[in-house]
Amino acid sequence: MTPVGTDERLARAALTRVFEPGDERGGRWLRRFGAVALLELLTSPDAGRERLMGVPGAAEVGAERLGGYRIRAGAAAPERDLAAIAALGGRFVCPGDTEWPSQLDDLAAARPIGLWVRGSPDLRIWSLRSVAVVGARACTPYGAHMAASLGSGLAERGWVVTSGAAFGVDGAAHRGALSAGGATVAVLASGVDKVYPPGHAELIGRVARQGLLVAELPPGDHPTRSRFVLRNRVIAALTRGTVVVEAEYRSGSLVTARCAQRLGRFTMGVPGPATSGLSAGVHELLRGEGALVTDAAEVVELVGDIGELAPPRRGPVLARDLLDPVSVRVLEALPARGAAVGREVAREAGTTADEALGRLYELHSLGFVERRGDGWRLASRPAPAGAARRGGT
Repeated sequence: MTPVGTDERLARAALTRVFEPGDERGGRWLRRFGAVALLELLTSPDAGRERLMGVPGAAEVGAERLGGYRIRAGAAAPERDLAAIAALGGRFVCPGDTEWPSQLDDLAAARPIGLWVRGSPDLRIWSLRSVAVVGARACTPYGAHMAASLGSGLAERGWVVTSGAAFGVDGAAHRGALSAGGATVAVLASGVDKVYPPGHAELIGRVARQGLLVAELPPGDHPTRSRFVLRNRVIAALTRGTVVVEAEYRSGSLVTARCAQRLGRFTMGVPGPATSGLSAGVHELLRGEGALVTDAAEVVELVGDIGELAPPRRGPVLARDLLDPVSVRVLEALPARGAAVGREVAREAGTTADEALGRLYELHSLGFVERRGDGWRLASRPAPAGAARRGGT
């Protein structure tokens, strides 16, 4: 792999101030001309209009839009931005760097120009084994509990929990991973030096120290409504799968899930009460291609390697379940009320009288039946769960 040169890094850093995240027009220009040449075209006197307009999909760019690009390009100061991220102990990661997560290339023209990263772990390595946990900001206590449980459970299994650091489900997922001493990545809709929401200052600080903060926007940039939506594609692309915990029909979390589906990633949902509006979006997802999950083990079974299976789900084992088939038939031959003699039990059970009598004495020792004179009846109290096992049947 050819190392990214200084000019390329400076040009890409500058372009993160020119184009909004996910601007596919800018992405097509970048692929056609390269970062250095594109920046030169945008800052040249005539803005290289003819060359730029020759790229498919760019013909609709008007003079006003192109003028906006030119103003931003002229004001960009990449050396200052790179110095700012370095002062935070971070870095600017470009396509071609060894730390660049190659799965972001699946976004094609909407691929990030570069990523501003704060934190010491390697983003590419972490992204190879990561899961997104997203959901409603105004979540219920149930949603917060499930998100935190998923976060801690995934972290304990060696998976990186990726989310957006928002209130509600995002914050609970990050906290769950941190509480387990695990790894977590927050993809921000602002610069990595901007704390948003302000109420998550302590949480975002913990993520910066223990995990990674990632942003497409350079230091100092603030979030906007559209930037929140657009950063969701990065969350989806960085991870092996996306789990949605509580979401209404119109939800940014569902945008993440649908993007994950388009990219061929696993899409999962945690079910909730059918009467809750916060469950509606998740249930709609589950009616489509989404997989139902209830804990971290089920998530890992989908996104993990072959053999990483969730434990089998079974109901409680009853004492009757441990009996052999003949003993079960004899027990079921007894009436619900009252008693029956041995020959009646044998007839109902389809066994010989001696076989039925032997089984009845065995069931009596295990606490399943009681004897009343010559008759047998069901015990007034159910046998304990380990009775049949202790009896050796």
